[in-house]
Amino acid sequence: MRFRILAILAIFCLCSLSTVSAQGSDSIAVTIYNQGAALIRDQRTLTLEQGVNTLNFRDVAATIDATSVTFRSLTDPDGAIVLEQNYIYDLVNLEALLARYLDETVSITAVDGTVYSGELLSGRHGEAILRTAEGELLVLRLYDARDIRFPAISEGDGLITRPTLQWLLRSASGGEHQVEITYLAGGMNWTADYNMLLSAGETSLDLRGWVTLDNHSGRAFNDARLKLVAGDVHRIQPEPIIAEARAMAFDMAEEQAETVEQRELFEYQLYEVARPVSIKDNETKQIEFVSGGDIAAATFYVLDASPQVSGYFSPIDYAEGFGSLESAVLTYLEFNTGDESGLGADLPAGRMRVYQQDADGAGLLIGEDRINHTAQGEDVTILLGKAFDLVGERTQTDFETVSRTVVRESFEIRLRNRKDDEAVEIRVPERLYRWSDWQITESSAPFEKLDSSAIEFRITVAPGAEEVFTYTVQYTFPQNR
Repeated sequence: MRFRILAILAIFCLCSLSTVSAQGSDSIAVTIYNQGAALIRDQRTLTLEQGVNTLNFRDVAATIDATSVTFRSLTDPDGAIVLEQNYIYDLVNLEALLARYLDETVSITAVDGTVYSGELLSGRHGEAILRTAEGELLVLRLYDARDIRFPAISEGDGLITRPTLQWLLRSASGGEHQVEITYLAGGMNWTADYNMLLSAGETSLDLRGWVTLDNHSGRAFNDARLKLVAGDVHRIQPEPIIAEARAMAFDMAEEQAETVEQRELFEYQLYEVARPVSIKDNETKQIEFVSGGDIAAATFYVLDASPQVSGYFSPIDYAEGFGSLESAVLTYLEFNTGDESGLGADLPAGRMRVYQQDADGAGLLIGEDRINHTAQGEDVTILLGKAFDLVGERTQTDFETVSRTVVRESFEIRLRNRKDDEAVEIRVPERLYRWSDWQITESSAPFEKLDSSAIEFRITVAPGAEEVFTYTVQYTFPQNR
């Protein structure tokens, strides 16, 4: 049941000192971090009296971190001194009104039109208890109320309609002051989304990157200077996640990438939109920030069927658990972010979608993956999916305990290419998981050592053919294990 609360609501808290309201931003800047937080810098003009003033600063983000607020007068930084700072967030609602008007006369109209009037004794737990002029006590369920009328109030009765910062400050001079506040707020985030079109020959791609902003801070920002910070800024306590489900607007900006400037900030990358941006509350907005065409790229195939190695903790000397295993061959796309490739840009962490044109010219999605923050000049590798017509099979063919400290293990790997007219190279990484002291004693195919625990084979398979190779690895365990 929704209530119509008929009362004159006060917005400001009056005190015996001069009270000033700072409304209407002269300039606002929003710096959004990709960790769910934003730094807001808000400048406004107000008139102060010489001496002690109470300043109410409305229209701040509802998710503000009150401990992060700073205030300064740009007009007289040394003469305007903050004595106290408060954040008032107990906004006007039915519960606040019922608590405010205890012991005063209110009028409640029931759904059947009956009007009850009396002194409000309690307004908790969904009930109102009234004492009539005749001394009777009435208990009314607020669920059955149609209207609740409160006495008219004057400005200064302590009711506020939106989150408000309040300062008690001393000003050495009267007149207009331009003031600036900065604070951190949660409920704002940005991510990078990339759309890539892979050429038919799979040797190049076109890339367009979009900044996707989400604003659930409880406040809109009009004509704001927008900056975005890419990188993992260490915070003592993560910002709370706004879990309330809301309907949101989706705003796709039309400006192109040249409207976003990129530069370094400490150990992070900073992106600044060169034009004012308006961000509504509960809105998702996209702005293009990077683009590139004819970027050198390549696809490759991987059969990754060996056990994962997270570290050598103790020797593994039993044979069970690693028998025949048929596995799909995975398809990857790789390109470099440097100038030589044709891109020449840093890529913030985000989601990459890869498309390829069909025979009729329609772009079809062929894969999607996430990337971490990638500096300019580094390689980007994206998992596209499983290759439909490539199959791999890995079989443990032998396991031998040579001695108490030595075991020998052999594998056979089969690769089948069911493509009609295309030969492919398949990469086969093999992780040597039993112990760090290992040696390849036999191999029917050349391999490359990747690191201290892995080797890799690269096998070319003709269309319609099958390739088979084998290898044997010998492990030597410690004497005192």
